[in-house]
Amino acid sequence: MPTYIYAITGADHPMPLEGLHGVGDPPSELRTVRTGRLAAVVGDAPAGLRAKRRDVMAHQNVLEALMAGGATLPMRFGLVGPGDDEVTAALEREADAYEERLAELDGQVEYNLKAGREEDDLLREIMTESDEIRQLNERVRAQGSHDDRIALGELVAREVTARGQREAEDVAQRLADAATRSSHAEPAPQQFLNLSFLVPRAETEGFVAAVQKEADRRGDAYTFTLTGPLPPYSFV
Repeated sequence: MPTYIYAITGADHPMPLEGLHGVGDPPSELRTVRTGRLAAVVGDAPAGLRAKRRDVMAHQNVLEALMAGGATLPMRFGLVGPGDDEVTAALEREADAYEERLAELDGQVEYNLKAGREEDDLLREIMTESDEIRQLNERVRAQGSHDDRIALGELVAREVTARGQREAEDVAQRLADAATRSSHAEPAPQQFLNLSFLVPRAETEGFVAAVQKEADRRGDAYTFTLTGPLPPYSFV
């Protein structure tokens, strides 16, 4: 039967699994697969598993219990291996890499920051600062050609993308000293930033304060959404 994988830990890591259950309906029992150096918390993988709230919470509860006892490599929801033997082989084969990553993540949590900017505010700035776009816009408003309208749209789109990239780089740089590492992901439409930060658990208050300071500095036209602390999925 396929094996559902929750997390990887050191072989001597506490396993406070009593009272917890795995994903599936009925919930699967949790067990450990061990080698001399590592352990994985696993269970039977149910057929047709989907990200229902019940199962996502079961997965999350296992991770939180393990992380309370020390460094843990959290697997994303839905990770399935062929079987326990294959999981054991992977732990043995990648032992050095897993132990290095466990050492790196020890005492760390993840925060995800998404940021966007009001479109009207951004367009006003572009029109004010770009002579080329402002002049072309005036020509379009004065009965410009179809080609002028296309050219204007392309110029504005390029400028929106370029400014978003610059702002994302600026935010990342300003927050870099408050975190151990960061990891970029593709932002959603209407956002310019989707950035995960690895933060020492003991320094989370300082990191949250740094994000708030950056949001205040940019003003009401910006929306900052901070989620965390989370298991460090983006850094496994």
